[in-house]
Amino acid sequence: MKSPTLAATALLAFGAVLASPAYAGKTLDAIKARGQVICGVSTGVAGFSAADSAGKWTGLDVDICRAVAAATLGSGDKVKYVPLSSQARFTALQSGEIDVLSRNTTFTLTRDAAMGLNQTAITYYDGQGFMVPLKSHIKSASQLKGQTVCVQSGTTTEKNLTDYSKANGLALKPVVFEKYEAAEGAYFSGRCVAYSTDVSGLASTRNKVAKNPAEHTILPELISKEPMGPLVRRGDDEWFAIVKWTIYGLLEAEEYGVSAANVDSLKANSKDPVIGRLLGSTEDSGKLLGLERDWLARAIKTTGNYGEIFERNVGPQSTLQLPRGLNKLWNHGGIQYAPPLR
Repeated sequence: MKSPTLAATALLAFGAVLASPAYAGKTLDAIKARGQVICGVSTGVAGFSAADSAGKWTGLDVDICRAVAAATLGSGDKVKYVPLSSQARFTALQSGEIDVLSRNTTFTLTRDAAMGLNQTAITYYDGQGFMVPLKSHIKSASQLKGQTVCVQSGTTTEKNLTDYSKANGLALKPVVFEKYEAAEGAYFSGRCVAYSTDVSGLASTRNKVAKNPAEHTILPELISKEPMGPLVRRGDDEWFAIVKWTIYGLLEAEEYGVSAANVDSLKANSKDPVIGRLLGSTEDSGKLLGLERDWLARAIKTTGNYGEIFERNVGPQSTLQLPRGLNKLWNHGGIQYAPPLR
């Protein structure tokens, strides 16, 4: 048993650690020096990361990059977007070409344990499915037995398809393409009976590529779990914490009703201790991350809370019109959940 003197000394030391500002970390130092967050995104997945004809990037994954930039640099515009293929995305992060990979990427054991990367927080719960032409009259994945399925290589999608086919005795015939654009093109040209990827990706493809989206249907079965979110390199715990807690902050903001429209008013007037802590008006959580006091308030003002990001990019207010589903907050029937920001 520790003596009272030793216990008191340990408690004081622990309190001193909590009161001390965090070391910013080498990644944040580099970001501040260049004045930009370099964010790896897709080569074009509507609703998640896609550039318009003027080169402006939008999407759920893009908004996460903007929120991180606002938290760290004070502006969501201070982002350089690097479009990456499925095959190139991890190498780009490992090599230091990008600071964060926010590119509809599924969290898996291999990616977490064997690639020198850290998975941050889940921004979208998805699952793999199938899309078929309406004229095929296929209503269920069980009717795909022996059929050709277009799929992209270098992703969890290809392995999921193989596993599902074996487990259910479907003898599916994968037609594999390196780039998703090629897989989409082959499906729409009739080379495959079905196209398989994450359901969010199927909805994006149907909306963006199909001549008539109403002529294609997404089957009801989900054949995998696809929890997706940003990844960072290992070796910089400070940067890992910043990206992770920015996402958690956006979720917590939705839970407590803090939005882009009311963040300034709540920061000045709210008596709720949780809101005061989130927005830096009563407590300074920024110092724990090596950031300024209003880091999260800046992020929320830039992108809105998680619910606003979801609705704008992939939800009912978007062209994809995806249901919130599992991505509802835990207290509204979903499984999105942020640890307490305190």
